[in-house]
Amino acid sequence: MTLQPFHWTRTKPGGFSTMAKATAKPPTKTEVFSSIAEATGLSKRDVSNVFDALADQIKRALGGRGPKTFTIHGVCKIVVQHKPATKERQGINPFTGEPTTFKAKPARNVVKIRPLKKLKDMVA
Repeated sequence: MTLQPFHWTRTKPGGFSTMAKATAKPPTKTEVFSSIAEATGLSKRDVSNVFDALADQIKRALGGRGPKTFTIHGVCKIVVQHKPATKERQGINPFTGEPTTFKAKPARNVVKIRPLKKLKDMVA
C-alpha cells in the first residue's frame, strides 16, 4: 500500500483543503507479543508473563512505600510527582475575555514518563 502525503478535497466553492491520508496503524498487543516471541524464541505465554512481571515491578516501585521512580534501561524513566492542591482563584476566560472562577484542585500524584537518550536516538 502506497501512502500519499495529502489529498485535495473541496471544502467550499473555490477553496481547497489538505487532508492527511491514513497513516500506518500502531501494532496491537497480540502483534507485539508475537514479534517478541519470534525474536527471542519464547512462547507468547512466556512473553505475556514477562510483561505482567514488568507491570508488577513498576507497580511496586511507584506505589506505596516504593522509591517513586522506575527506569526501563535505554527506553524511559517513570517518575511519580506530587502536585500540591490549588486554591480557587479568579481569572479571565481566554476565549471570551470574561472574568471567571477557576475551581480548586486537590493534591494528587501524577505519573511522568521521560524518554532516555537511547530512545531519543531511535526516533531521530
